[in-house]
Amino acid sequence: MSVVKINVLTVPAEQREVLEKRFASRAGAVENSDGFEWFELLRPVEGTDQYLVYTRWRSDEDFQAWMEGPMKAAHQHGGEGEAPKRPAASGSTLWSFEVVQSAGPKA
Repeated sequence: MSVVKINVLTVPAEQREVLEKRFASRAGAVENSDGFEWFELLRPVEGTDQYLVYTRWRSDEDFQAWMEGPMKAAHQHGGEGEAPKRPAASGSTLWSFEVVQSAGPKA
């Protein structure tokens, strides 16, 4: 079964727009990675300043390969010709899960 990685990002209110724009500018960056299955950026609605970055992978090995390759490179550089950017999040925690059951809408 698949694995789910949820990156919990603490984002101050004044950095929310910055974070969302950075994710939007990288749209498509993870989708071509081997073993990638799903991505969602979840914005908090009330009661927290934590965004959730939800990704699902075929295996932990696929996730680790992405972390050590494309993701690491993307976070070391601000983009083509740009200097590295100051993080929009003030904290980050990674949660890991194995998918035990899954369901979707009936066809």
